[in-house]
Amino acid sequence: MVRLPLAMAGDIPKVNVAAKDRVLLHLLANDEWADRYMVPPVMTRPGIAEACAQHPPNVSRTMKDLLKELLVEEHTRAVQGDERRQKTWQLTEEGRLRARQRQVVLDETKVLVRNMEGDLLEVKANEASTLLETDLTLLQILLHAQHEGVLTYGDIRFGSIRKQDGGEVPKPGRLTPLVGVHATYANRPPTTRPVYGRDRELDTLHGWFADRHPCMVVHGIAGIGKSTLIAHWLQQHMENDPHLSVCWYTCQPWDRALGLATSLLHRFGIDETHDPYRIIETLPLTPGADMDVDAWRRRLMAYMTDANTIRERFKDSAGGPPPYWLIVLDDVHYISEKARHLLGSLLQLAQKGPLRVLLVSRTELSVYDRRDVHIRDTVRELPLKGLSLEATEAWLSTLESKDAPPAKEVHAATGGHPLAMELLELYGQPTHKDWLRFLDEEILLRLPDKEKELLATLAVAQSPVPWEALAKGVGWNGLPPENLVKHGLLLELEDGMWLHEALRERLLRDVGEQQQARKQRLN
Repeated sequence: MVRLPLAMAGDIPKVNVAAKDRVLLHLLANDEWADRYMVPPVMTRPGIAEACAQHPPNVSRTMKDLLKELLVEEHTRAVQGDERRQKTWQLTEEGRLRARQRQVVLDETKVLVRNMEGDLLEVKANEASTLLETDLTLLQILLHAQHEGVLTYGDIRFGSIRKQDGGEVPKPGRLTPLVGVHATYANRPPTTRPVYGRDRELDTLHGWFADRHPCMVVHGIAGIGKSTLIAHWLQQHMENDPHLSVCWYTCQPWDRALGLATSLLHRFGIDETHDPYRIIETLPLTPGADMDVDAWRRRLMAYMTDANTIRERFKDSAGGPPPYWLIVLDDVHYISEKARHLLGSLLQLAQKGPLRVLLVSRTELSVYDRRDVHIRDTVRELPLKGLSLEATEAWLSTLESKDAPPAKEVHAATGGHPLAMELLELYGQPTHKDWLRFLDEEILLRLPDKEKELLATLAVAQSPVPWEALAKGVGWNGLPPENLVKHGLLLELEDGMWLHEALRERLLRDVGEQQQARKQRLN
């Protein structure tokens, strides 16, 4: 770096970048878009002309020379934001080598920079961006130097000033779609423990799949064995159909519609090298942007119902093109509200396309209504409850311990809850502290005090209680709490309201004056 005296300000070094060098530097800076099915406008003739400060005809003449030298390749590709395909260019391997060689040479070009203090500095071109605290590329630095002479700190044309301290993380910029998406889902169900007492539920699942029905919703309280049941059923099914195309996606509390939509596209065989219906365009590529769910659904439907496209895409896959996909969304309650529209569009796709959807949830979902279940028959539901006394007895018979408690005692204490049975296998206690802790952390401690008191009051009853009597006893106004009903914690039976047996056993441990007061409120 050379600090120049003010008297020398008129002796500006000449910078002149040849047209070929401009194009090579530009294509090298955008080499990440090579071989992509869809590219940004910067890879087209107008985009290259704008970036290289050239008239479009000059770009065409330069490209002809570069093509003759085998430094670039010419393609016709889909362009973001444009309905028609356009001619684009990218570097060849020889072109990349030449571009890097020219970059090394041009990095050493001397340019003039006026820094924040107003000092005029002569620096190498590759140092200018740091001094100006901008994100200018080498090509932009050289072109500004050629046409302006001096690059001045804070010039509004250079964009916002970006100061980065040592440990500061830069703000996220434009995202690359489908990066790392293969790690978000599985092609097979997880390995599970043996399943007891679910023969009726397994028959229901087999019947649903054999009927080619679009959607099944399996719901029940936490730990009741929903995922285990589905995984066990799917493992059985895949023994007979090993090439079944499965997407097992476990939803997380931090998931959003965009993450799920991106993973599904990847499972359907769509990526940046194969996207004939340009579905990726519907995904927002900037953080926080909204997703166009309707466009995503329409284009995906066109893709999935195009038999020739699907056949061509999966012709080299084991088992050939899939006749349909099975999508399992586990713990979907985490995203049922945040991805409501996406889930609704997925149900529409399942009704018309080669797709079946299996939703696993702790709650009853609101992405469909009762008409879809009882009238239209587009959704089937499978509520899971605790194991029967017979199933509990069968499970206990497999234990090696001779000190296992009687089946009736275990069933009364746990309500046949599979998680409690698993802990019994480990610790030999039907109500181990980990089981009680699970009920507290996953269910009871998350409830509002008034709803928890309602369940605790109902727990002291010996039989179902009419809602009017229960509501009067706890001072509740209105309908039964939707949150408890939706999660299957409060059950509406013909004789009145009741609660899950596992919760009842846990709540009955609150003895003393509180329990007596609750009994009096129900009398």
